[in-house]
Amino acid sequence: MSDVPATPPPPAVPTVAQLLLDYLTLEDATVIFGVPGAAVMHLLAELRQRASTFRHVVARQETGAAYIADGYARVSGRLGVVLVTSGPGATNALTGTMNAQAAGVPLLTITGEVPQDYYGRGYLQEGTDAGLDVNAVYANASGFSALVTSPANFRTLLERALRDARGLPACAAHLSLPDDVAAAPCAPGTAAPVRSAAYRTRPQVLDTAALGQAFDRLAGAARPVVFLGSGAAAALRDPTRLAAFTAFVESRAWPVMTTPDAKAVFPETHPLSLRCFGVAFCEWTKRYLNPRLIDPALPPGFDGLLVLGTRLGGFATSKWSPILRPAGALCQVDIDADAIGRTMAVDVGVVGEIGLAIDELVRLGQARPADEAAVAGRRALLERVKSVPPFIDPEARHSTASPLHPAAAMAVVSELMPAGSEIFVDAGNCVGWVLHHLVADPPTRVHSALAMGPMGFAVGAVIGARLAAPGRPCLAVCGDGAFLMHGNEVSTAAAQGVGAVWLVLDDGGLGMVAQGMDHFFSKDGDIGRWQPAYALGRNDLVAFAQALGADAYRADDPVSLRRALAAALQAAAAASRPQVVVARIDPVPRPPYYQDPGLTPPAA
Repeated sequence: MSDVPATPPPPAVPTVAQLLLDYLTLEDATVIFGVPGAAVMHLLAELRQRASTFRHVVARQETGAAYIADGYARVSGRLGVVLVTSGPGATNALTGTMNAQAAGVPLLTITGEVPQDYYGRGYLQEGTDAGLDVNAVYANASGFSALVTSPANFRTLLERALRDARGLPACAAHLSLPDDVAAAPCAPGTAAPVRSAAYRTRPQVLDTAALGQAFDRLAGAARPVVFLGSGAAAALRDPTRLAAFTAFVESRAWPVMTTPDAKAVFPETHPLSLRCFGVAFCEWTKRYLNPRLIDPALPPGFDGLLVLGTRLGGFATSKWSPILRPAGALCQVDIDADAIGRTMAVDVGVVGEIGLAIDELVRLGQARPADEAAVAGRRALLERVKSVPPFIDPEARHSTASPLHPAAAMAVVSELMPAGSEIFVDAGNCVGWVLHHLVADPPTRVHSALAMGPMGFAVGAVIGARLAAPGRPCLAVCGDGAFLMHGNEVSTAAAQGVGAVWLVLDDGGLGMVAQGMDHFFSKDGDIGRWQPAYALGRNDLVAFAQALGADAYRADDPVSLRRALAAALQAAAAASRPQVVVARIDPVPRPPYYQDPGLTPPAA
C-alpha cells in the first residue's frame, strides 16, 4: 500500500437552482408560493429534493400566489417568495408583485424562462426576445428586475435582488431565470455565504440634528398632531417601543392619528387616538384639525404636524386636503428622502429610520419637560372633540336590520376578533366600512393594499398570514366581487390545512362602482340607477366555498353574524380548515367616502 494519502474528491459544484435555494435558506425564506410549469422544472426538481427544508405551496392562480406571499411576508417579517413559469405565469404574477412594491412589502418573484437556445423561435410561453419582454415589464413595476443570462452573473443579480427587497424601504424584486441557466453548474468554488450580512444590510440612520429642530418646533406648538403612516408599523410592532412612544405622547397630550394603511398601529381606544385620517376618516380628526366645528369661538386649525412614515398620498390626505396644512410647522420623517416634501411642502424634513426617530423623540421628550398649561389645554380640547361619536352615522353600528347594515357587521367584528388578530381588508366598499367602523388596538393588526387597491388581495393574503402565524386568528374582509375573482384560493387553504377565515360582504354587485357612479352622475331622485349595470347576480357563495373545501355559514343580521363568526373562529383554530362567512348586506348604505374632511364650518 502506498503511504501517499488519497486525493480528496473535489467539492461538489452547485447548479444555479441549488445555489438559489441555498440563499433562500440563508434568508429563512423557505416557504415558496406559486404555480409550477416547464420553464421552472429544474427549480421544481431541486425543491422536491429539499422537501424537508422547503414548503412549496401550490396556489390556484399566479396572482393569488403573489397575494399569499405578500400576506406571509407582512405577518412573518420575512421575505415572501413567488415562483412561477414563463409567459402567462409571469404576467399573472405581475399584479401581486406590483401591489407588494406599492405597499413596501419584501417580495422576490422568480419567473422561469424558456431555454436560451429557443429565444426568438416561437417556443411555447416564451417571455424574452419576443413580443413579450417580461424583464422590461417587471423593471417598470418593481424595485429591481433582472434577466439572468449565465451562472457567471447569477450570484451578483440574486444578491442585488435580496439586498433591495430586504432593504429600507422594502420592495418587490424580480428575477427572470431561463431553465437552462437554472440547470447549469456554477463556477468551481461557488457557494452561498454563511450569513446574509455578507451581501446586505439594513440602514440604521437618523439625522438627529434635523429631528431635534422638528421637536423644538412642535414642542412650542399649542395644538400639534402626530400623523403615523405604514412606515411606522414595523417600528411600533415592538411592544416596548410602542409603550415608550405612548408614554411620550401622553406626557405632552399630543393626539395621534394614522393614515388608512396604518390603521391600529396606535391603539384606537386610547384617549389620545383620533383614529384614521384620509379616506373614510374618523369624525374626531376633522374636529381636532378644525376646532371651530365644535365651537366657532375656538381658535382655527392646529399649529404643528409631525409625520412619521408616510408619503402623504391621496388616500392618506383626503386628496391633499388643505385642512391638513398646519398654521405652524409641518415636519416629515422618512427613511426614503424621496418621500419627504413629495406631495406637501415641509418646514423640517428628516431622513431616518422610523424606529430610531421614535427612540430619539422619546429621549428628547424626557430631557425637555412639557408646558403643563399647554398640556391641560390640549386635554380639554380633546375631551370636547371626543364628546361626539367618532362615526358619521353612529346609529348604523347598532342596526338590527336584515339584510345586514355593513356598519353593524364591523361592530360585530370589533367585538369578536381576539387581541393579536391579523385582519386583511380587500378593495371596494369594505375598505370604507373597515376604516371607519372597525375599532382595533395592537397587537391586532389591520393590513390593506390602498396604494394599488387590487380586488382579491385580502382573499389570498389571509392564507399567507395564517401560514406565517398558525396560532393567530386571521380574517379577510372582502366583497362578493373580490371573492368571485380570487375565492378559488380557498381551495389552496383547504389543501394546505390553513384555518383562515373570510367574511364576505355580499350585496350581489360591485357596490363601490355603482354607488360612485351615482354620486358623480346621478341626481337626488335618480339614486340607484347604476346598481343594475354592475350587478353580479345572487351567487350561492356558501355552496361555492363548500365546494372548495371550506366550512361555510350564512348571516343576514347581527345576531346570525355573531353566531357564524364565533363558530368560524373556533373551527379555524380547532380544525385548521378554511372558514367562510357570507354576510348578506344591504346594498343601499354608502361607506363614508364622500364626506367633507372638515373645511366647511357648520351652518349658523
